[in-house]
Amino acid sequence: MTDVQTTEVDPPWEGLTGAELHAACMQAARDGDRRAMARLVEELTPLVWHVARANGLDRSVAEDVVQTVWLALFSQLGKLRDPKALAAWLITTTRREATHPFGRRMQPVPLSDEVAEAMPSTQPAPEDEAVRADRDRRVWRAFVRLPHRCQELLRLTVLAGRAEYQLVAEALRMPRGSVGPTRGRCLDQMRDLLASEGGSR
Repeated sequence: MTDVQTTEVDPPWEGLTGAELHAACMQAARDGDRRAMARLVEELTPLVWHVARANGLDRSVAEDVVQTVWLALFSQLGKLRDPKALAAWLITTTRREATHPFGRRMQPVPLSDEVAEAMPSTQPAPEDEAVRADRDRRVWRAFVRLPHRCQELLRLTVLAGRAEYQLVAEALRMPRGSVGPTRGRCLDQMRDLLASEGGSR
């Protein structure tokens, strides 16, 4: 009896990063490789999720938007002309989906006084909440006073680690090496704006 040994061939995207990884995965996905689809979802979902949340969506609505964006991509795999522009396409599509009626912030459902009193509180004390809310308002006021480019960059790098700077660079069409220094300058501007309002640096 002859032993038959099988070896799993490394996927074509093995060892690739950034735009090259996305292009290789998209090509394999077009050929029906489910591993490639899963790799794209794993690689880029954090980016899609953060863009959705940055557009003011709550968690449940953002989840719907993320799912819709991926469905849109996989239904149009053969139509995307430049696979290397995938990150930018995802960001643009996510922003568009976030403006649809179902993608707007849902209003909270009011609770009766009886139900509210019976529910155990998981929220901070009113004094602590007031301090946090005031701080958040000052941070937000400083943020919206930043140049638009800084706002975009900070939104995309709040959750992105250094390894994901390539995605940010592609999305904003800037050199990867300038993402970190530009982010630092934008944060310095925000600290100065906070300081001018008497906020914490």
